[in-house]
Amino acid sequence: MTTEPVTATAPEAPEGGPLPGPDGLLRCPWGSTPEDYAAYHDSEWGRPVHGDDALYERLCLEGFQSGLSWLTILRKRPAFRAAFADFHIPAVARFTEDDEERLLADSGIVRNRAKISAALNNARVAAEWEPGELDRLVWSYAPDPASRRAPRTTAEVPGSTPESTSLAKALKKRGFRFVGPTTAYALMQACGLVNDHLADCWRR
Repeated sequence: MTTEPVTATAPEAPEGGPLPGPDGLLRCPWGSTPEDYAAYHDSEWGRPVHGDDALYERLCLEGFQSGLSWLTILRKRPAFRAAFADFHIPAVARFTEDDEERLLADSGIVRNRAKISAALNNARVAAEWEPGELDRLVWSYAPDPASRRAPRTTAEVPGSTPESTSLAKALKKRGFRFVGPTTAYALMQACGLVNDHLADCWRR
């Protein structure tokens, strides 16, 4: 998904500084309204996420978002979790061709064969790893926070970085699919590897 305005985790918004929401709090422009975005912005986006299953879920959702609105993914997330066994890697790794066809017929999720196939492939790859290995791999690409200046406007938020490019390459080398530098950076933003809340956003 594209982050504000160019990455993959935050929805599209005009370039600029934070905006006040209905409660008067300043938020990143994409996170002020609607309520779905505000709740995600305030309680999830940019907070550290650990755990293989949790990071696998975020990777899947970022991949499914590609070309779509992040709001669509947020609103479909309960259906995604039901369809993908709560994104428990060993369970998804055991999905069969019949499960893939079931997913393609599930109107509650994004029915894209390439994205579904990639999600199942990535679970099968990760299921072969040691517990915690996906977590360690992803977090090994977190940049030093001291090396990053807080963005003041959405125009200063990148769509990808050298670290996200390296993370995408590492995942692909290990067998993951549908993970490019922009998707990897969206993951880094969403899971707290970087803090891209604007300087004057209350959540920063």
